[in-house]
Amino acid sequence: MAYTQETVRGIVEKQRAYFNTGATLDISFRIEQLKKLRQAVIDHRESLEKALWEDLRKSQTEAYLCDLGPVIVEVDEMLKGLRKWARPERHFSGLMCFPSTKTTVYKMPYGVSLLISPFNFPILLTLGVLAASISGGNTAVLKTSSKSAESTKALKRMIAEVYPEEYVTVIDGGHDVADMCLSERFDKIFYTGSPKVAKHVLEMASKNLTSVALELGGETGNWCIVRKDANLKDAARKIAFFKLCNAGQICINVNQIAVAEEAAPEFLAELKSEFIRQIGEKAEENPDYPKLITEAVYDKCERLTAEYKDRVFFGGTGSRGENKFSPTVIYPVGIDEDIVKHELFCPLLPVVPFKDASVNELLDVIAGREHPLSMYVFTSDKKWAKKVMSTQQFGGGCINEVCIHMMVKGVPFNGTGHSGMGAYHGEWGFREFTHPQTVLTGKTHMNLPLREHPYSGKAGKIKMKLLKLFER
Repeated sequence: MAYTQETVRGIVEKQRAYFNTGATLDISFRIEQLKKLRQAVIDHRESLEKALWEDLRKSQTEAYLCDLGPVIVEVDEMLKGLRKWARPERHFSGLMCFPSTKTTVYKMPYGVSLLISPFNFPILLTLGVLAASISGGNTAVLKTSSKSAESTKALKRMIAEVYPEEYVTVIDGGHDVADMCLSERFDKIFYTGSPKVAKHVLEMASKNLTSVALELGGETGNWCIVRKDANLKDAARKIAFFKLCNAGQICINVNQIAVAEEAAPEFLAELKSEFIRQIGEKAEENPDYPKLITEAVYDKCERLTAEYKDRVFFGGTGSRGENKFSPTVIYPVGIDEDIVKHELFCPLLPVVPFKDASVNELLDVIAGREHPLSMYVFTSDKKWAKKVMSTQQFGGGCINEVCIHMMVKGVPFNGTGHSGMGAYHGEWGFREFTHPQTVLTGKTHMNLPLREHPYSGKAGKIKMKLLKLFER
C-alpha cells in the first residue's frame, strides 16, 4: 500500500474516534486484547520465525529465545498484574485540605499511540511495546522497519487478523512514511532506534507537546569491564555468546571491552576459544549465525577490519554473498580511538587494555562520555562492583553476567540521556502508557475560611498558626 499524508491522517482520526468511545478504558477489554495478542504469536509462530530467518537468518531457536518467547512472557506478566496496576489509588487528602479527606489517582491512557520499532528485533520490539500500550488502554499505530521487510509483512498480516484498524494497525514504509506519522498529532510516541533519529522524533513531537519514550542504543556504546581478578573463562564464555547473538546487532550488546592488561593474554585466549567452541573457526559458514541487515553494515565491518588489520586478534572474515561477518576481536585499542567512541552495532569487538590499579581512571573516562544503555563488569570484588553499579549512569547492567537483566520480571528497562528516556516492561510499561490523574473530592459543608481573605490582622495571625500546625 502506498501511503499519503491523507491516508495516515485518516488512520489516526479513526483511532481517535474509537478511543473517544471509551471502549479501551475497560480493564476486561484490555485483558481480552492481550490474550488475543498472546494467542496470535502462538498461532503465527511459524510465519514469524520464517520472516526472522529471511530478514536476519535467525535460527528457529534464536528466534524464539530472543523475539517470540519474550513477548509471551511479557504478556503473561501483564495478564497477571493488570487489574492491580490499573486500580485507582486512594489517598488521604491531609489536614491542609480539610474537610476534604478523599483523593483518588486514576491511571488514565494517553489515547492514540505511535510505536516506531527497529529492524534488529522486529517482533519483540514491536509486540512487546504494543502489549504495554494495550495494557494502558491506548490504541496503537505500529510503524515497523522497512529494513526487516519480511517481518513487517508477517506482522501486518497477523495484526490485521486480530485487531480492527481503528484499534491497532501496522503501517509500513521508509523514513518518508515515518515522517508522515510524526506529522500527525499522537498522544504518546514510543521510538526504538538510534540517538540521531530520536532527536528528530523529539523535534517532531514537540510541535504537539506529545509525550515521548525513547529506547536507544547509546551514542558511545556499552562497556564491559574485565578486571584481573575475574573468572576469565566464565567472562569469555558469556561475552562470546552475547556477541554472537544477532551478529552483534543488539542495543544492549557489548560494544567494547576494557580488560586489565595483567589478564589480557589469558582472557583473549579464552575469548577466542569460546568463539570457536560456540560457532566454529569461521562463523559466516555456520547456518545458525545471523546475517547483517544491510550491505552497508557489512561494508562498515570490512572497512574497519581493514583499518585495524594489524590488530585483528580473531575473526576478520566474512561472506558478502551471505551478508555475514564473523565476530572480530581487535586488540589492543586505545581508549581515545574513534572505534570505541561510537556504537558499532555489529560483530566487531574492540578490546582496550588498562592497568587494573587504574580502573577508577577508566571509569572517569567512561563517565565523561554519553550514558550507555548497558554496562557489564566481571570481577570477584563484589564491593567494588556494587559501588560502580550504584554510582555510574547507564540504563541497566550486570555483575559477572551479560544481558539477562532485561529478562527479570517486575523491573524497568531503558536508558538515560543518549540511551533513552522513560521505561517499560511489565508494570513499568503500563506506567509508561498511562497518565496518573489526581482527583480530590471536595465537601459542601464544614468548609473553613483558612484559605480565604483576610490574610492580615488578627485573622491572618490565626491562619498562620493553623497553617504551620497543619504542615506537620
